[in-house]
Amino acid sequence: MHHLDLKAKRDMLPEMSDFSDEIVIVGAGPAGCTLAAMLAQRKIRCVVFDDDKRPELLVGESLIPGVVPVFQQLGLEDRIAAMSTRKPGASFFVTDDGPRLHFSFKNVEGHLPPYSYNTPRPELDNLLRLRAEELGARFVHTRAELEPCTIDGVPSIQLSSASLEQAGLNPNGRYFLVDASGRARTFSRVMNIPAIRGGRDDVAYFAHFEDFDHDEVETGQVIISVLRAGWSWRIPLPGRLSVGIVVNKEHAKTLGKTAEERLENAIRQEPILAAKGSRARRVSPVMTYTNYQLLSEQGHGPGWVLLGDAFGFVDPMLSPGLFMSLEGARLLDTCLFSKGSSILNHPQDLKRALDRYSRRIVQWHHAWTELVRYFYNGEIFRIHLAGKNLAMKPSPFNIASIMERHSTFHIASMASGGYTRSLYSRSLMRLLSKYLVWQVPAAENFAVRDAWHPPRSQAA
Repeated sequence: MHHLDLKAKRDMLPEMSDFSDEIVIVGAGPAGCTLAAMLAQRKIRCVVFDDDKRPELLVGESLIPGVVPVFQQLGLEDRIAAMSTRKPGASFFVTDDGPRLHFSFKNVEGHLPPYSYNTPRPELDNLLRLRAEELGARFVHTRAELEPCTIDGVPSIQLSSASLEQAGLNPNGRYFLVDASGRARTFSRVMNIPAIRGGRDDVAYFAHFEDFDHDEVETGQVIISVLRAGWSWRIPLPGRLSVGIVVNKEHAKTLGKTAEERLENAIRQEPILAAKGSRARRVSPVMTYTNYQLLSEQGHGPGWVLLGDAFGFVDPMLSPGLFMSLEGARLLDTCLFSKGSSILNHPQDLKRALDRYSRRIVQWHHAWTELVRYFYNGEIFRIHLAGKNLAMKPSPFNIASIMERHSTFHIASMASGGYTRSLYSRSLMRLLSKYLVWQVPAAENFAVRDAWHPPRSQAA
């Protein structure tokens, strides 16, 4: 593709040295629409390219308390509550006869709302889009065409002349571009920006069911189960239950040829799901979701920035995906636009702001990846069992019980999006996993396994 030297054009058109006061967002998912809504609240003009592609189901239906303040900021919580199931917490089960760990969001009250929601994602995404329009964001219902270019000798990206015309934008203007295209990672593909992949390479199959029993926990509580192979989620939605399995790709092949066969066979073969799903009736297509961790090696450049899944995506264990999209939009809004759009015309200030935004996104990814690892490797259950054992032992001033409550508070706060990046909370987890776990089974007994095999050891 032809590379245009924008520096030469700026010599001919001096006005191109300044950004337009219009921000261009490519992609109308939760990240792009949340940013558009926040910009509109600041009276900063933006245009959103929306290709109007809407899948019937989306992963990420279980939300964490960290998203609720964003809903409140956008004036959306009442509408979201009306179409959702209130989520009081999350429970974690190990197979059908292993330990069970229950987290209540009441533990995070004081620094986060003590609840969240389980929400049908297409409806939530549509509501975020509608709110952005209500606040004044402008949508262009077409797919954005992008071209590589250079700015002052540095690789960058620009809209094609056809897209500029479709959006009614000045062809001689210079616009700040935001990639909110999700897993399509549009900017990165155009500019060949590499990404770092995480250690897992699983696949998820999920669908909605009626009459799938969910009577083991409080109403609205999500259940994450370690299966004999892989793990599963059960998310209560209004009138139905979202059930998904996450397994190694090689193990998935043993479950059947189609997504439908693989999900149905997994439910039937896994004892922790089979009894509860014996009367269940599937009421949606089975969706396939490639589950792996990915983080772009570059988050911004001259005239552009990555947002949400376009920057990187986190393993769906603990449901951080939508939170990261909304938190990314909030961070970008705060770092760049809290004082208006004038920062776009001050290159040094703009670069510092973008560097700050990118550092925080990378920190979030590393923190979530570290936390998720405790669940995959079984350490979280080992810490839980050791804490329960400790709390039952007599101690001066009931110190053991206080320690157990303290650790539970921090684990719940990290999983809620509150203390996830906290250096103290993360250090506490490392300390607990190293020094607290005596007289409990080895972590491998509770770990998520790629394929079924008997636990190797019951020793401490």
